Amino acid sequence: MTAMPPVFLHPLADRNGSPSALLLDAARLPATAGEAPVSALEELANGGMRCFYRPGPDAGFNQALEQAGWKPLPADKVQRADQALPKDLAPAIQWIEGDWFLAPPPKPVGAQAASRALALQLVQLVSDDADTHEIEALLRQDPTLSYHLLRLVNSLGMGASRRVTSFAQAILILGRSQLRRWLNLMLFSAREGDPRAAMLLARVAVRARSMELLSKALGEDKQHQEQAFMVGMFSLLGMLFGMPLAEVLQPLTIGETVQQALLAHEGELGRLLWLVESAEREDYDGLVQRLAQLPLDTATFNRIVADAYRWMQDVTAGKAGGAHA
Repeated sequence: MTAMPPVFLHPLADRNGSPSALLLDAARLPATAGEAPVSALEELANGGMRCFYRPGPDAGFNQALEQAGWKPLPADKVQRADQALPKDLAPAIQWIEGDWFLAPPPKPVGAQAASRALALQLVQLVSDDADTHEIEALLRQDPTLSYHLLRLVNSLGMGASRRVTSFAQAILILGRSQLRRWLNLMLFSAREGDPRAAMLLARVAVRARSMELLSKALGEDKQHQEQAFMVGMFSLLGMLFGMPLAEVLQPLTIGETVQQALLAHEGELGRLLWLVESAEREDYDGLVQRLAQLPLDTATFNRIVADAYRWMQDVTAGKAGGAHA
């Protein structure tokens, strides 16, 4: 039996641009794909999103996907878009594939520009580990941000006897470290009027969680795992705000290691970022090479991918808990 290959997964958007299904493109794998990671794929198939695959040349691999609960993707029900969310879809189209959500956002005006400025200030305060009252005062200026934070916290299911109704309560439940995590996730989920927001949230959730779990799998400590998560999260801030990443990071207080990883892909964190970006690009040879350099076997990588996509489904559904390494 050929060794297990790394799997490439992507969310498919529905007609409104929200992540609603997962796609495994087996056509991008070698002709002898090897053994499918059945257990991980079964867990995903039992999750909240429909799971499809694009058949590849390895009939055995395709059959294993079917047995794991994945269905062939109907070619006439999916449309690819890489520039913008299509406005005039044929009635038969159910899902949208492609990187349309990575296109620059429209230039913000009026309330949208003010909201973006507040969000950037929030990133800076959280990065600076600012006083709770400073963050709370900023949140009060934008009800949308406040709403999304409290919605996320109330979705945690951490045994609280009553619903969280204030920012102070949120801090008591989360703690500062988790608060930083959720505030940054919230930036991607609270982009009113931005059709890219839901898919960007899905991408950044998978990227950050994957990097965190890769750090853990390599035996790194909690601090390194948290740094890996934040590199994954910050790596798409430039895309979110339609600005060069260096410009977004300039006013932030972040360590040299994190900054080098984000801007130059240097150091171990930079290598982990390259790894998850290789998976996003479906760069099979590059991914296999980088896994060997770490070193990390493909079975472990596939388990990490499955965990990250399960967590993404919870995040985008607004019910993610304190799932962290």
